[in-house]
Amino acid sequence: MSGRAHTLSNEQATLDFAARVAHAAVGGAVIYLRGDLGAGKTTFARGFLHTLGVTSHVKSPTFTVVEPYEFSAGSAAHFDLYRITDPEELNLIGIREYFSPGAWVLVEWPERGENVLPTPDLDLEFKHFGEQRNVTAIARSERGRHVLRKIEWDSE
Repeated sequence: MSGRAHTLSNEQATLDFAARVAHAAVGGAVIYLRGDLGAGKTTFARGFLHTLGVTSHVKSPTFTVVEPYEFSAGSAAHFDLYRITDPEELNLIGIREYFSPGAWVLVEWPERGENVLPTPDLDLEFKHFGEQRNVTAIARSERGRHVLRKIEWDSE
C-alpha cells in the first residue's frame, strides 16, 4: 500500500498533526506508531490523546507497557512494546480487552507484538529528517482510509 508523507517541522507541528488525526478518527481507531527512539511517537500520542479529551499527563508507557485512559468521549489505550521480548507476553496482560469497538488504541513498537496484535486502521512511521521529522501514513482498513481522506495534509 502506498503511503502519504508529511514533514513535521517541530514538536508543535507533530502535536498539530496528531490533533488532525484525532479529529478525523471519530468513533475509535487502532494506530501503530513506528520509528526510532526520539522520532516523535510519544509526542504524537500526547497530542492525539489530549485532543480526544484526556486531561491527565500523557507519558510513554515504556515500563508499564500500557496506559489506559477514560474520558467523556470514551476510552483509549497507549501501548509501548519496546521492552516486550516475546509477543505472547501481551496475552498475559489481556491485550485483547483494549481493542474494543469504539476505543482508540495507539501502539508504539508494534513489530514486537507481531501475530498477537490486530491489523491497525492506520500505520504511522516517523523518521528523523535533519532537525525535522517525516511521517508516512498508510491506511490498512476502510476506517484508516477515511481518516487519511479527512486529514488536511497541506495545512501547516
